[in-house]
Parts: sequence; structure tokens; C-alpha cells
Amino acid sequence: MGRQVRTRRTSTTVALLAATVTAALAAGCTSGHGPVDDGRGRPKTSAPTGEGTASRRPAAAGPVLAVKIDNAPAARPQTGLRDADVVYAEQVEGGLSRLMAVYATRLPKVVGPVRSARESDLELLRQFDDPTLAFSGAQRKLLPLIDRAPLTAQPPGKVSAAWFRGTRNAAPHNLYLRPDRLMPTAPGADALTNGFRYGAAPAGGRPDPSITVRYPAARFTFTWSGSTHRWLVAMDGTPTVTTDGHRVAPATVVVQYVKIRRSAFHDVLGNNTPYTRTTGSGTAEVLRDGKVYDVEWKRPKATDGTAFTTKDGAPVNFAEGQVWVVFAKAP
Repeated sequence: MGRQVRTRRTSTTVALLAATVTAALAAGCTSGHGPVDDGRGRPKTSAPTGEGTASRRPAAAGPVLAVKIDNAPAARPQTGLRDADVVYAEQVEGGLSRLMAVYATRLPKVVGPVRSARESDLELLRQFDDPTLAFSGAQRKLLPLIDRAPLTAQPPGKVSAAWFRGTRNAAPHNLYLRPDRLMPTAPGADALTNGFRYGAAPAGGRPDPSITVRYPAARFTFTWSGSTHRWLVAMDGTPTVTTDGHRVAPATVVVQYVKIRRSAFHDVLGNNTPYTRTTGSGTAEVLRDGKVYDVEWKRPKATDGTAFTTKDGAPVNFAEGQVWVVFAKAP
């Protein structure tokens, strides 16, 4: 795997991004779908919308909120990404990547840009109890599968007040969600039924300051920061910041090796949509506390959470804080 470290953006860029907050939120709420979603990036013509302040809520009954987040270069920096409990990264058409952010312990004011769902999302979300899935739309033949899935689908047409178009990104990279219009409060940590365990680090591990995961047309680099005790994220060689200028820095990163096959779906350009299988078993690398642990994962069926264990079967704990799971193709 490649290794690299990048510098953070300049304070001038941060100031410009922060200045867009008021203008973007004042733009109002408009609903509806943009151009046909082919899963690819388009040229960026303007800056992103601003990020609101997240607030922690007490635990309450209810489902997690999962949001499909655009990860094309023209969609960055994203809004609300640092507030997710879990961020999943998957491969989409053309070898690019897309994110799914899962919120349980806190809801940001704004999340986005939001993009379309994929078939793989339905299996991934089965581990949660009646999750709410916010997405911009989906291929026409996939919509019936989403309708039949055990989840609450929330595309823009259902609750129009929850959605608005930002003013400085070109469509389709300008659709944003106000989560509190879909659910009044964050459900709490008990809603995270994906099997993750938190606690002391396992024995062993190898020191490794930087890990890079490559897709055909995208790459993720995670660099350990001893001062923040977090893994600093960079995507496609650029440090990942949100629209408030803060670095995205999970406490734990999981590189999960899975089967990725062709699906029955294609984008408008004829590119096949990859299907990422998240059930079964395989190997993974868990990054925490500046070390890398070689582990095994198992998820017998879709309604189960994913268990991560050492070679001798002992459960592997994650560090407290945000978790990133990057699905990589098994060798």
C-alpha cells in the first residue's frame, strides 16, 4: 500500500469556506432532482454550502439516519461529515467512490451534498433497525427494491422542507439535507446495531503512520496524528476538510476486504454499477492509536452486525469516536 502525507489547506481557504455558511443557508429551500445521476464528477463552478453546528442529544428510541454523500472532487468539501458516527466508503461507477454517513448520537444542521443510492446500500443497511435513508434518487429499476427494503426512504420529493439547493456548486453537487426536518432528535448510541465494539486496543499491532487504499479512480489516505490522536483523512491526495474548515479525523479506520462484483445495474453512460457484498467473511485491517491490526471479519447474514476478531477469535475493540469503513476489493 502507498504511503503519503499532505499538508492542510491554508487559512485563507478556510476563511473563504466559512464565509459561505450564511449565504448558502439563506438561499432557501428548493426541492427536485438535478441532472441525471451518472455517478461521476462534474466541473466545480462555485464553493460549497456552509456547515451548521452539531448538537449532542440524549439517547432516544428511533432509527439511525443514513445519508448518501457525494464524493466526486467537485462535491468537496462536504458538510456535516465530521458529525457522523460511522462513514462507509464504497466503489461506484468508473472506479470512483461514494460515502454513506450514519448518524445516531448527533445530528448536524446540514448534510451534503447528497447523491443517489446503490443496490449495495440495501444489504449494508439491514444491520440497522428500520433505518432512514436519505438520498437524491436512484436508477429507475432500483427504486422498487428500495421501496420493498426494510427502511424508510427519504428522497427529496417526500419532505421537501428538508432539502435545499446550495448556491455555489453546480448541480448535481448542490443538494443538501436538514436532518432535523426528517427526525426531531438523534436516536442515541443504542441505535448503532452494526456490531462495533469500543474499548481497549487489542494486543500487538504494527506501527504504521500512513495507509492508502486505492480504487481504480479514487484513493483514501489515513495519516496518524499523534497530537490529535486521530487519523487525518485525505482523498485523492488532498486533505479532507468540511465546509467549516476542520479536518476529518476518525478515531478508527477499518479497511474491510470484500467481494465486489458486477451488478445488474448501469449508469446512463453504460458503466456497470459495482455491487459491494458486505455479508460473509474475510480479512480486514483496523487502524487505531497509530497502529494497524490484521483481523478477520464475519457477518453471516444481512440482519447481523459485523464482528471483527483477532486470529484467535478474540473481539477487536475500536477507539471511541468516529469510525470509517473503507470497502476494498479482496485479493
